Amino acid sequence: MNKLIFFLFLTLPFTINSQILNAESLRKVTDTSGWSGAASVNFALKRNANDFFTISSNIHLQYKMNKHLVLFKNDIAFQKIEGNKFENSGIQHIRYNYRFHPKIAWEVFGQAQYNKVTLIDFRGLLGIGPRFKLTNSEKYKLYLGTLIMYEHEEVADGITPIQRDFRGSSYFSFSLYPSDRISIVSTTYYQPRLDAFSDFRISSQSSLLIDLFKNFAFKTTYTFIYDALPAVGIPNSQYDFTSGVAYTFD
Repeated sequence: MNKLIFFLFLTLPFTINSQILNAESLRKVTDTSGWSGAASVNFALKRNANDFFTISSNIHLQYKMNKHLVLFKNDIAFQKIEGNKFENSGIQHIRYNYRFHPKIAWEVFGQAQYNKVTLIDFRGLLGIGPRFKLTNSEKYKLYLGTLIMYEHEEVADGITPIQRDFRGSSYFSFSLYPSDRISIVSTTYYQPRLDAFSDFRISSQSSLLIDLFKNFAFKTTYTFIYDALPAVGIPNSQYDFTSGVAYTFD
């Protein structure tokens, strides 16, 4: 019961999210079937169109059974910008993996998001493609994904029309486990528009997780995003740096 109360508390809307969701950060390594997940509380210093400070939390659920894996994430963020008003953003993401080969899985995902800071009123994504496991080592793991996705985007700059496009979404991810108490995860995405490769996004996220005691760990994450064609008035590059305490459960 205490775990359930704490879990529900961390679902309250104090989260932070970026334009490109790092789905690798949702995956929880476990050998058992059934439900698992994680939640964290973060303090963030962020710079894009403005400088601001955020206190946030995030949460995800994972269900694993044999060759099947389902991931779900639901975040909402409230961000204080340069001492002025709060701005909010949100993201909902669901992803299904079917592993039909020891080193190959088929992925399908859907995502909806909004971000007032970067003038995204709505962005919806539907994607599909293979995911490849490149190693068998337990000390480090390498993955490569090559997906295609449909994107519907509405921005609030008063100039850009509604975008309906197909994009590639290729990613490379590695996980390192130098000890039983330390984990390092890094993922880089490249997402070009298939009919105009000059319109692309790049996202790189690296996280360090250090176990403190049972089910609790210190987590720090750095995220960098580059968008070749953002909304009018929004800079091409943005970054997040967050640190906090993460809670995991099986």
